[in-house]
Amino acid sequence: MRQIRFRALITLDPAAARPVNSLRPAAGTYPSHTRALMVRARSRRDPSISRIFPSQICRDDGQPLHPGDHTVVTVTVTGQDAPAFFDAGCHFTLWSGSDVGDGVVSRRVYTEYGPS
Repeated sequence: MRQIRFRALITLDPAAARPVNSLRPAAGTYPSHTRALMVRARSRRDPSISRIFPSQICRDDGQPLHPGDHTVVTVTVTGQDAPAFFDAGCHFTLWSGSDVGDGVVSRRVYTEYGPS
């Protein structure tokens, strides 16, 4: 599987806006480096196609994500076709049994070995 990494500005929905769901913690907080959230995005080439990708979401300061947060994070997604879904300006939805927030990609992260 291929991994790509990007920086994004995300907004988690306020706790009151989230329906009670047994698939995620009631408090709706997620530790930094969480793998509890999936990322749903539409293809850049064909917006009628959407996919849900497993992800890891990290805050730079290591603090947990809370309902209502509006913050910059690093997101790593896994999927063979992930590059077709994520580039600067692409919007996505955060999902954990239901929609819990949204975000927009600010830039891809590159390593000394090339694109991640």
